[in-house]
Amino acid sequence: MSERPLVWSFIATLGVLLGLALAWTLLSLSGVLFSVFAAMFITLGLDPLVRWFQRRGMKRGVAILSVIILFILVIAGMLWIVLPLVITQAVSLIEALPQMYANLQEQQWFIDASSGSGGVLTTVYNWVVGVISDPNTWATIGGGALNVGLAIVGGISSAFFIFILTIYFIATLDSSKAAIYTLVSASHRARVVDYAERIMQNVGRYLSGMVILAFFNATFSFIILLIAQVPFALVIAVAAFFITLIPLIGTVLTTIVMTVLALFVSPLSGIIVLGSMLVYMQVEAYILTPRVMSKAVQVPGSIVLIAALAGGTLAGLPGALVAIPVAAGILLIIKEVVVPAKARS
Repeated sequence: MSERPLVWSFIATLGVLLGLALAWTLLSLSGVLFSVFAAMFITLGLDPLVRWFQRRGMKRGVAILSVIILFILVIAGMLWIVLPLVITQAVSLIEALPQMYANLQEQQWFIDASSGSGGVLTTVYNWVVGVISDPNTWATIGGGALNVGLAIVGGISSAFFIFILTIYFIATLDSSKAAIYTLVSASHRARVVDYAERIMQNVGRYLSGMVILAFFNATFSFIILLIAQVPFALVIAVAAFFITLIPLIGTVLTTIVMTVLALFVSPLSGIIVLGSMLVYMQVEAYILTPRVMSKAVQVPGSIVLIAALAGGTLAGLPGALVAIPVAAGILLIIKEVVVPAKARS
């Protein structure tokens, strides 16, 4: 190396440039890569439903077609029925927040609580409502009105791309896996196929289980909000569905937000929402989750928090949702491959 410093310097420079070019390429394709991974995870989440239809006597082709039709119907129903209502309620909620806060200030319990806190409660509520109800806040977050519009268009196009990819992946899942398995040497193929199938099945069960739990949570939240006479219950429940896909912290976050919004109505509404959600948390933790997730790989709470934080930092809420099944898959590999190998050595 010391005899040919120019040659080694040139090779090292090429290596650095190649690494930078690869990093730039991956960064440029980050949106596409995320869409592909999102479609793959949705496909793995839908695969247990395909297998459920197969266990009921359907041929795989018919089961796949049935799942695709159900998937299309659910997406179409959300776009044509749920989404317009959610958007309308979301806009109305933002517009109504100042009036809701004005009504809150007139309630005796709020006056007493504000006086007891030395005005701190009023200051905090003023700041929160001012930030949420100010249109400039949302423009600033998106980098301006133009960027907000571009973000919406980009989100719609990405969602459509993920939708099409998911349908394709569902239809070709078995053939795609078989093609990939042929790249593994024959001596190791059986073992690799066994581990890969178990990992994908567990991740699929985990994803479908989280969707079921989030649906239960959103449905219960919607009913409780209606009972507590909290306005805009639908948009809050839909938001709760997506947030509670993040286990452990999702339900806590939605409970806090729902309780705060319920306090705008009355202290009784806030107590009803908070008490009901605390009871639901216990039912979810000790009854629903063990039953729904009994066949899926279990992820320790600390790993859930770390994965959700890391994924959320890298890609926001979608990143947090994807990070947890990734962590589940890694844990399964460690449990099924690394630990047995260390035990044999």
